[in-house]
Amino acid sequence: MKHWWRRRSIRARLTVTYAASLFAILLAYALGIYFFVAHKLEDDLNRDLHGDFEVVESMLILDGDAVRFSGTYHHEPEEEEQIRAEVWDPNGQLLVRTSAVASWAGEIPRSSGRKSLRIGGERVRVLQGPHSVSGRSVLIRVFRSEKHMHATLGTLALIALLGLPLGVAIAAIGGYLVARQSLAPVTRISAQAKIITADRLGERLPIENAHDEIGQLASVFNDTFGRLETSFEQLRRFTAGASHELRTPLTSLRSVGEVALRRQQDAEAYRDVIGSMLEEVERLTRLLDSLLTLSRADGGRIPLDRKAEELLAMVRDVATDMAPLAEEKGQRIEVSGEPGTASVDREVLRLSIVNLLDNAIKHGPEGGLIDVTVSAASDPMTIVVHDEGAGVPIGHRKHIFERFYRVDKARSRATGGSGLGLSIARWAVEAHGGTLVLADDDGGTDATFRIRIPHSEGEGS
Repeated sequence: MKHWWRRRSIRARLTVTYAASLFAILLAYALGIYFFVAHKLEDDLNRDLHGDFEVVESMLILDGDAVRFSGTYHHEPEEEEQIRAEVWDPNGQLLVRTSAVASWAGEIPRSSGRKSLRIGGERVRVLQGPHSVSGRSVLIRVFRSEKHMHATLGTLALIALLGLPLGVAIAAIGGYLVARQSLAPVTRISAQAKIITADRLGERLPIENAHDEIGQLASVFNDTFGRLETSFEQLRRFTAGASHELRTPLTSLRSVGEVALRRQQDAEAYRDVIGSMLEEVERLTRLLDSLLTLSRADGGRIPLDRKAEELLAMVRDVATDMAPLAEEKGQRIEVSGEPGTASVDREVLRLSIVNLLDNAIKHGPEGGLIDVTVSAASDPMTIVVHDEGAGVPIGHRKHIFERFYRVDKARSRATGGSGLGLSIARWAVEAHGGTLVLADDDGGTDATFRIRIPHSEGEGS
């Protein structure tokens, strides 16, 4: 039953649930009214019986040895029906009865503790009790027909019996229409979602009311599609860039090898050819290492091994290692700042600093200064790398951390790199819960990269 119910459409389930709920409410309401009216009619009948009993008490007189009524009385002055009553002596002898019950002679039980009897084909309510007439003990019995009470309750039950199914039917129709109207946006969203594929991620789901739950759900899906579109676009660019970057050194290797084989050369010439090929292999190895690092980073397979490190000393060690590369362009790397201990993964954070310095060396002018400022005592800790290069144009700022992105397309791969350095640098910082931003807001004649890393592990992430 449970599985059958789950296989039904939401529209059907809402309709059935709504109709069943309303049926239960109407049934409870009808039963409540029925029992309330029945109780009220019972009270009214019992009250009338007690009134009749009191009237009979006031009517009885002792005429010699006989007990009789002092006159003819009705229930009420405006009613024509006489009171139904009889009087018995303690020995079980009938003394007197009203003419209204004379036709029941022989059908009325002489004594009964029951409150309701069937007499003369109709249901009557009985009230009996002792009384004293001029010192003589008698038993008075009064009767009231239950016909009016049962007729009223029967009419009420008939109304409920006919009205309840009608009400439920109207509720089911109304519930179905409301459910269809409410779920119509879902149907349209489903139809639109079917046409969204990897090639059509620019499509969006229709939002008819952004304030209701369905509209909010559609907005969430649209945001998801937007992120997927961005991710797919980045993946396409990454795949195209990786293919291009890998093809270039491989093509160079093949070309150099083919040229060398075309004619006989001496040992020195072959040594130069092999050296050129090894340079391309080295460039290809660095590219593959970078791609492997980013792949492992995307998969979360590079756990951090945090240890206490003196940050200023670590940055100076990196600067010392990068100094020979800077000296080739007559550049100087100056490191300053305040010492302080930080809980970081030395090798991962070193990746970020190496790539920032490498970027500064490549894009800085010959004979220029690369300034590195460290503030390890503050929270967050900061490392600022500043060069005197041409800066980053405003139109390129939001793309510089993308993989294989180059500001100057005319640069060769030997001088411009693979376009992965800043991506690796940002990942290494974000892995520590920090941020890496380009700080030159005006896209001027220099570039400043700022690293911020919180002291406490997990902050800022």
